[in-house]
Amino acid sequence: MNILILAAGKGTRMKSALPKVLHAVGGQSMLSRVLDTSSQFADPNIVVVVGHGAEEVRRHLSDSEAIRFALQSEQLGTGHAVRCAIDSLADHPVTLILYGDVPLIQFESLQPLVQAALQGQVGLLTLSMANPQGYGRILRDSDGAVIGIVEQKDATAEQQAITEINTGILACPTSDLKNWVGKLGNSNAQGEYYLTDIIAMAHADGLLVRTAQAGYGWEVSGVNSRVQQAELERVWQLHQAEKLMAEGVQLLDPARIDLRGTVQCGADVVIDVGCVFQGQVTLGDGVSIGPYCVLNNVSIAAGTRVEAYSHLADATVGENAVIGPYARLRPGAKLGDEVHIGNFVEVKNASIARQSKANHLAYIGDAEIGERVNVGAGTITCNYDGANKHLTVIEDDVFIGSDTQLVAPVTVKKGATLGAGTTLTKDAPAGALTVSRSKQITIEGWKRPVKSTKK
Repeated sequence: MNILILAAGKGTRMKSALPKVLHAVGGQSMLSRVLDTSSQFADPNIVVVVGHGAEEVRRHLSDSEAIRFALQSEQLGTGHAVRCAIDSLADHPVTLILYGDVPLIQFESLQPLVQAALQGQVGLLTLSMANPQGYGRILRDSDGAVIGIVEQKDATAEQQAITEINTGILACPTSDLKNWVGKLGNSNAQGEYYLTDIIAMAHADGLLVRTAQAGYGWEVSGVNSRVQQAELERVWQLHQAEKLMAEGVQLLDPARIDLRGTVQCGADVVIDVGCVFQGQVTLGDGVSIGPYCVLNNVSIAAGTRVEAYSHLADATVGENAVIGPYARLRPGAKLGDEVHIGNFVEVKNASIARQSKANHLAYIGDAEIGERVNVGAGTITCNYDGANKHLTVIEDDVFIGSDTQLVAPVTVKKGATLGAGTTLTKDAPAGALTVSRSKQITIEGWKRPVKSTKK
């Protein structure tokens, strides 16, 4: 089947240099969301109609090699947009028309439209609204059959009283679509070529127009302004929050969570307020996420607790660990079971094995840390020489005193102890105490300088 996505509009009310369809809802561009839904159909021929910011839209979709593009150099209405893409439509029996600024349409709501088109009919998605102001109205005959659509500006007072509106989303036989679009005129209040006029043509040609309504009203909400973008964002976030709670997740406030990717949760997961989830996040049974945490592409095993204001990205955490508050796990952080990472501790590209702890003010980068290691406050791995990264290895049962610098490449052998304030530049032997400090001296008779008094 063909899927035609109209994405040429400028979006003047967005007040942005970015093309409207590239603005995000739920952490993903609106156009990408529509494409994700489109890809759920089997082997679709996807054509995106571009116009304003065409090159930027093409670059945004540069990884999607299967997508074809059609250019609408002038925006003369939806019918004109479809006409610009006619030559890009493959010889498939059905064409589904979607919109790049209607990002939350769901696959399930589109299936009845496609089925109607496969049967030689027109499938049209409509919506009943208490206040249909600004929308095209569905016209029906005395038997209830759809006979056309009239736009708000062209509607009579009687027609404006109709509460069933057109969403613009439809599917129809491709051959009929090509025929009807070629006949469109622009004799209307806006001087545009309305795609909606093909509904009357379908009725005149004896094709049944079968209507369906979306599962949720917000599925057909378009975005034309920052206000509408924010409103749709909140609707979408609440919908995702409700899905999580239906699966047994405890959200302390479902109105204060942002899911900008996917979250898979085990049983008895608790998420506090203000948390942001990006990419793919997996939370095992009994995981607790404290307030105002950010998790991006993270896997956390059962029983682990992430305390407030912690940031985790591209990291894995084992069972029954404690992270934070105010901790940061950067890409490549791999924490084993029962590991403790405390306040203002940063871990990057490092593995930390079972029951090891770094509870205060430390930086652990490009390191391999064994089991039951204690990392004292103020400890850092000096892993970068200005050109290359080097590895620090700390074996099992090591105790590292506070304010220690480990200048990589260096290895601390099993059971070693490093005294506080040590700068380690050579390997530390197993089971021994290693200390490197300058000799402490006291300067007798020294007086602290004082500021001179200004006259």
